[in-house]
Amino acid sequence: MYRIRKRQDLSDIIKLLVVDAPLIAEKAEPGQFIILRVRDQGERIPLTIADFDREKGQITLVFQIVGLTTELLAQLEEGDSLLDLVGPLGQPAHLPESGRVACIAGGVGVAPLYPKAKALYQAGVEVITIIGARDKGLLVMTDMMDAVSTQMHLCTDDGSLGYHGFVSGRLQELLDAGEQFDEVVAIGPLPMMRATVEVTRPLGLKTWVSLNPIMVDGTGMCGACRVSVGDKTQFACVDGPMFDGHLVDFAEAMRRNQMYLPEEEKSLHHCRCRGGISHA
Repeated sequence: MYRIRKRQDLSDIIKLLVVDAPLIAEKAEPGQFIILRVRDQGERIPLTIADFDREKGQITLVFQIVGLTTELLAQLEEGDSLLDLVGPLGQPAHLPESGRVACIAGGVGVAPLYPKAKALYQAGVEVITIIGARDKGLLVMTDMMDAVSTQMHLCTDDGSLGYHGFVSGRLQELLDAGEQFDEVVAIGPLPMMRATVEVTRPLGLKTWVSLNPIMVDGTGMCGACRVSVGDKTQFACVDGPMFDGHLVDFAEAMRRNQMYLPEEEKSLHHCRCRGGISHA
């Protein structure tokens, strides 16, 4: 059992958990993830390790409530435990040790972006951060990101805070103003990452994205998380989750991510109609 030491509501739908997991914390690197199970016979879901503390033996998980399992997860309190937790999984991010990097996040994508930005900043890389959300109430972890950024730009779709528009639009403005970057790291919803890639593609500017497709076992055996990258079929769980964004087939990835939405909505609705969701 993996005990929850801290729980924080970052917004109405985005939550942060600090969990005891000493063996995972010992080995974790930026870019890697875990797979957890809340209860017996529950589904297994992947979450990126948003931070880790090797001395305390703890990892930080940040998630958005989007379905049955994340709603169950959001009901846990400090002192509760997760049933299963496996990791670290995936390949560590390949991060430059010098230069200037644009770190871009949309929505809850700021959670997997944070450990990469932190590692870059600690290595002496100049980190220019762009974070966006639908509105200011969904901009999370801004203080944490600001602490590991040389510059920080906030964006909201509705204009309630910062730049009025998408993160890709703010990146385009910076590039048009003469800003130069050695690499870009973009993490968030697939449409946001695709839009960012289309901004950097004409410049040949190396752009890394993090893919979170449907995943089952996390070991490369089931093939559910396959993605097309260039002329290869790769598996996000063992080959990723970070990939060269200019090579990713985003149209295919988006089609696959939509495959089970009706079933997910039906499952959540069914549990709610039966009198609420419990941890049993």
